[in-house]
Amino acid sequence: MKHHLLSALILSLLSVSPALAANPEDFTVKSVLDDSEFRLSEHRGKVVVLHFLLKTECPVCLRHTHDYAELAATTPDVIHVFLKPDDEDEIQEWAEKLKGDDLAKTLRLYRDPNARLADQYDVPDGYAFHGEVVHYPALVALDGMGAELFRYVGKNNSDRMSPADFTAKLKATRNP
Repeated sequence: MKHHLLSALILSLLSVSPALAANPEDFTVKSVLDDSEFRLSEHRGKVVVLHFLLKTECPVCLRHTHDYAELAATTPDVIHVFLKPDDEDEIQEWAEKLKGDDLAKTLRLYRDPNARLADQYDVPDGYAFHGEVVHYPALVALDGMGAELFRYVGKNNSDRMSPADFTAKLKATRNP
């Protein structure tokens, strides 16, 4: 009897734990710079790439976003969404610094406060960065229906999937 109660308790905890939740069928994130939003369901039929950035003003993250901005300009059927995991105050401070940057005008920069979406997509955390423990830098590519095509999780701050590697991987998934 005790075994059955313990099993039932464990199953109920697993079913409500946000860190163990399945990837969301739909989600909405708010822009870093204005009041606009990105809703996954509004982009059905297109590949959506979620770029989970690190906390703080990571220079590698900024270079990564610039590199993918160039790629995004040449691939209109692929939507690149960059997610900033900081708390609201940190995001706001970072956004103020970006307002004069041309990058802010061309990229889809969104808020993922406290990495809630990263948790839902099972991006591992435990990476020590600037005195904090954060999620590893990651890229998750979704097909036109929102199902995962592939992912890349970096081992450190500078371990990112290059735009060339991304393009090759996407081509391979489209033409198996």
